Amino acid sequence: MTLDMDTLSYDSNGLIPAIVQDNRTGEVLMLAYMNKEALQKTIATKETWFYSRSRKELWNKGATSGNRQVVKRVSLDCDQDTVLVQVEPLGPACHTGEKTCFFTTAFEEEPSIREVIHEVADEIKERRENPVEGSYTAYLFREGIDKILKKVGEETTEVVIGAKNDDKEEVTSELADLTYHTLVLMELLGVRIDDVKKVLRNRRPKSEVLKDE
Repeated sequence: MTLDMDTLSYDSNGLIPAIVQDNRTGEVLMLAYMNKEALQKTIATKETWFYSRSRKELWNKGATSGNRQVVKRVSLDCDQDTVLVQVEPLGPACHTGEKTCFFTTAFEEEPSIREVIHEVADEIKERRENPVEGSYTAYLFREGIDKILKKVGEETTEVVIGAKNDDKEEVTSELADLTYHTLVLMELLGVRIDDVKKVLRNRRPKSEVLKDE
């Protein structure tokens, strides 16, 4: 689909709000504004460009800080008056150094669990690269593939036992353990969460979630 820039609903200053979202986690990173030229440059360069309302000029995110954003997808809302830009962030989005500009919580009924898998994977990677004394994760990497595979096998068995016992609480706990050890194995082998997601997506026919082998 070719985007017709002239059909968008710009405001009286020729601007349109642009929401920037982490393509991997779904986290909203920032809100800025684009004019027609900024949107064109964003699509053409596959990096985010915005229009500064205070400086009255275009700016390329990360041109000074190095915290660039690689554009993966650009979408419009139903009224075509807001742009959603999904990116791979190469550093913090906020000028304060925070990952997202939305780091001040005004209300929270309960902590978000949306990003927890990616957070655990990132922590596992950190422990591998920077081992900490007494860290169980660092211990697994020191022991190597055989130890990690043994733990994956043990946790898989525990899931089966919990399921046979019809114990939802036990199964939930053991699935969490299995997920953690699987993430350790993935880190060791260089398999990313996104790699698995792509395989699952490719297996999805239009009429069902997973395709039977």
